[in-house]
Amino acid sequence: MFPLQLPKSAYKYFDVLMTFFVVVLVLSNIASSAKIVDLGFSIFGIPMAFDGGTLLFPLAYVLGDILTEVYGFRAAKRVIWTGFAVLAFSSLVFFVLKILPGESSWEAETGSAAYNAVLGGMSSGGIVIASLAGYLAGEFSNSASLSKIKVLTKGRWLWFRAMVSSLIGELLDSLIFVSIACLTGVFGWNLFLSLALTNYILKCLIEALVLPLTYTAVRVLKKGECVEQT
Repeated sequence: MFPLQLPKSAYKYFDVLMTFFVVVLVLSNIASSAKIVDLGFSIFGIPMAFDGGTLLFPLAYVLGDILTEVYGFRAAKRVIWTGFAVLAFSSLVFFVLKILPGESSWEAETGSAAYNAVLGGMSSGGIVIASLAGYLAGEFSNSASLSKIKVLTKGRWLWFRAMVSSLIGELLDSLIFVSIACLTGVFGWNLFLSLALTNYILKCLIEALVLPLTYTAVRVLKKGECVEQT
């Protein structure tokens, strides 16, 4: 019913999934800092707009669900903390680049103002603090919920476990992320409702659309890793 506690060296695909998870996390944060997309319509008078990372970030939750389902909550926590460390390091790299003096021709053609406008959230740490806080609260609640519901359902109804845990995790993530991003000046408060609502809807919708792929990935990985099927 639950993943066997095999030695880490016995797992063939764990490190690959962890790598994809970390890459998705870092790229989604760069995209969040780089652009806000306007969908061109409103819901109940609230304009639908989202930061660029919204299209990619739900994949981190999908990978988190797969990791928890196949390898267990303890292994998923290891991946979450690895992502935390790499994201923090990425912010440090962009900050160092920000404070280093720009070459004269680059300043004339591109300039520090453009760098700050696109990567300011990453280099100042605002987008990273917002993302880390939302990510830790959302991802841990997602993984913990998935694990707890798995016990309650005796390993059945993966679709139910995945969606309920995602609804909980994405709600916390969206509210915390947008709140801190607005507090740190990455986004204006006038965008709070638009970003929070649109991010939540899109993230949950994307996860629902890829649920069949989540099922397939879990089944294939359990077979490949020789863990018990549910």
